[in-house]
Amino acid sequence: MEFRVLEYFLTITKEQSISSAAKALHLSQPTLSRQIKALEEELGKQLFIRSNRKITLTEEGMLLRKRAEEITELINKTIEEITLSNEIIAGNISIGAGETEGIRHIAKVAKKLQCKYPLIHLHIVSGDKITVLEELERGLIDFALLFGEIDSSKYDYLSLPSIDKFSVMMRKDDLLANLDIITPEDLFDKPLIVSRQIIRDSNLAKLFNCDKKRLNIVATYNLLFNGSLMVDEGIGYALCFDKIINVTGDSNLCLRPLSIQIMPKMSLVWKKHQIFTKASQKFLIDIHKYIENIT
Repeated sequence: MEFRVLEYFLTITKEQSISSAAKALHLSQPTLSRQIKALEEELGKQLFIRSNRKITLTEEGMLLRKRAEEITELINKTIEEITLSNEIIAGNISIGAGETEGIRHIAKVAKKLQCKYPLIHLHIVSGDKITVLEELERGLIDFALLFGEIDSSKYDYLSLPSIDKFSVMMRKDDLLANLDIITPEDLFDKPLIVSRQIIRDSNLAKLFNCDKKRLNIVATYNLLFNGSLMVDEGIGYALCFDKIINVTGDSNLCLRPLSIQIMPKMSLVWKKHQIFTKASQKFLIDIHKYIENIT
């Protein structure tokens, strides 16, 4: 399977038409059709369902699109790393992270780094722990900002001070909004909206001092903005970190701190024996210095 043909395939999925893709690729339509037919024969699977108006992907086609996008991104990243491996400090630093106030640590270091090296660019990829670790394993990101225990046999990491506190998000017209602090007992009979990550780790049990099966979890979210919309529509109460969603001004929502607080361990993580670009090396050196200065 040639990389060039994968690019052809991705262009077709974007244009949803062989003829439109051929124009975008500056190829004749018969030539492009032959390339895709050869790809389908090589894989032994039909990738497209063809119609007069547009083409749609089969299940196998959707899987190939996902993998082809990852392969393309990784190859482009590799090309960039090699071409920028001279004395010029430039390039991209990609960090996967959940929604956390801890991103401020990253932003402060990146700001100073970009002042010295303006050709360095920072990219934050949002996701929960499982998603971010998958991106890290595939080489699609350089670092991951994670909560919880880290597998030190696979990863190196730098501990960062956690500055997130657990709160409950609710509507301002809710009865619990009259309280200054929310206790676990206040929530035992309430519909809860929680992150996918907190279900997977032990923080939920620590906060409520009970098995999560006793709680009335009615919905989950990956990004808190989506969780806030569910709260606004009256689905339930969102357990979340504070300072992520702005609930001031005309917002219908408010945040109340939980009476029980835990400080989840937060770490900047990278793969063992990872070969960094000069930009990523500089970032790692600078964030080490930053942590030494604030701790």
